[in-house]
Amino acid sequence: MVAKTTLISLLLASSTSAFAPPQMQTTTSRTTQLSASKNNNNNIEIAAATFAIASSLLLSPLSASADGQTKEFKLPPIDQSDKSRCVLNSSKMGQANAARDKLYDLRECPLSGVQGNEFDLSGVIMTDTDVSKANFRDAQFSKGYLRNSNFDGADFTNAIVDRATFKGSSLKGTIFANAVLTATSFEGADVENADFTDAYIGDFDIRNLCKNPTLKGENPTTGADTRLSANCIN
Repeated sequence: MVAKTTLISLLLASSTSAFAPPQMQTTTSRTTQLSASKNNNNNIEIAAATFAIASSLLLSPLSASADGQTKEFKLPPIDQSDKSRCVLNSSKMGQANAARDKLYDLRECPLSGVQGNEFDLSGVIMTDTDVSKANFRDAQFSKGYLRNSNFDGADFTNAIVDRATFKGSSLKGTIFANAVLTATSFEGADVENADFTDAYIGDFDIRNLCKNPTLKGENPTTGADTRLSANCIN
């Protein structure tokens, strides 16, 4: 975003002269006036084009695949011809925008017990994916589409799972200790025996989580009381 802002500033700065009023000249021939008028029109056209490019860059950032507050998504068909699709790949572009060179699709992948600690998996798409007992400690899942999948016993300790959605997923015995879960949805998810100890959850999100009827039990690994770990007293 900083690079885009800098580029826009340079583009706009280069076109400032297009809008400056022409110098008043008392001794100018008609030919010179016509030439100046033509040049001024050209400058205005250039400035308009520059502004259009800058606006396009500003208003069309690289979009992420999902976020926790969006209800529905239209996903493309799974590319079953890609034999290397079901492999964890850490993003090289940073997690802020969940930006990638291509769609990061792990739908229907059997990845139980996978080691993804410290991986940047931002923008990943998972449906009917088995990542039970996976190690996602210190991993990043910003804007992850994590629906209808099996996360039973997975470890998200110290992970960043912001603006993601676990709708319909099974999170039995999952550990979210000290994880960042801002703007992440657990709607329709099974969080029985999960551990949310010291997890950072926004006020709005915690109210929704506390309403989840499966928020109960005790984590089999840490021994934490599920409901109390999420600070849901009542």
